[in-house]
Amino acid sequence: MSPRRVPLLTLLCALALAGSATSARAAAPLTGTRLHEELGRLALSLGVEPVSAPFSKVSVTSFDALMVRQLGASDVAASVQHEAWRAGLTPPPTFGTEAVARLLGLRDNLPYRDDARELYPTDAITLAEAKHSFAVASRWQGGAAEWVRGQFSTFALPRYSTAQRRVLALAISKVGMPYVWGGETDTRGAAYGGQVHGGYDCSGFAWRVFKLSGFSWGTAIHGRTAAQQAGEIQRSARIRLDDVRGGDLVFFGPGRFWMKATEQRIVHEGLALSPDWMVHSSDQGVYVSPLRLDPWRAKRFSWARRVLP
Repeated sequence: MSPRRVPLLTLLCALALAGSATSARAAAPLTGTRLHEELGRLALSLGVEPVSAPFSKVSVTSFDALMVRQLGASDVAASVQHEAWRAGLTPPPTFGTEAVARLLGLRDNLPYRDDARELYPTDAITLAEAKHSFAVASRWQGGAAEWVRGQFSTFALPRYSTAQRRVLALAISKVGMPYVWGGETDTRGAAYGGQVHGGYDCSGFAWRVFKLSGFSWGTAIHGRTAAQQAGEIQRSARIRLDDVRGGDLVFFGPGRFWMKATEQRIVHEGLALSPDWMVHSSDQGVYVSPLRLDPWRAKRFSWARRVLP
């Protein structure tokens, strides 16, 4: 479903700040005092002043916004936010900062057996999640803003049709939702074998946007997995990357353009914003990723499928 899912606690063992926490303590919300301490340490390592932060618990999205500011990438987030607004996608206020934070790798997924402990964007950030973020931010060694600025320098969205705007506005409104194995709904429920937490896997995200939304265009989609959705069109209808349009389903894996779609050949899926960008559910939850600039996706792009007229 996702190209690779790295367990959060594995990363914490390798990257943790000084001191260890019990699982109960790690799952507790980050306190305002600890937030100030860690922002101060990060700022000192970067040679900048720490940003102002509340002495209270903060949500995932509020924490990500603080981290983006501390890393000097607020201008990038504002530019991304404006471009989505200019394209008529009515982005939520957190879209730009979440796009930047997640492209930098500040978020991560728990192992699938712990999906019930995933965080919604409005949930209080936990100590474990915050420690992961600070560790990743430190690894950038001051280069985060420059790197993400270069990545988003190509973030230019085309003029969309009414159908494209409706579908893609819904898709980007879900940025920040967690990756949940087998997930396809916004809340927990009996779906795909029983969903323990709201969120989506890669094909479940497409299912949520096109099928569960009630969009009429979703009636053409029947299969639930990425391989099924990729394989239920004729080969003559497959689309190459250069011809991708906003709202197309884009598929990835070792499968090549002329091959039959199987679960081994098609392993990931997203919704294209353009030939250069997509929104999908993967290791950072629902987020925005480059298509051609990302080596894995450029090399592993199989084909695309047009659902919208």
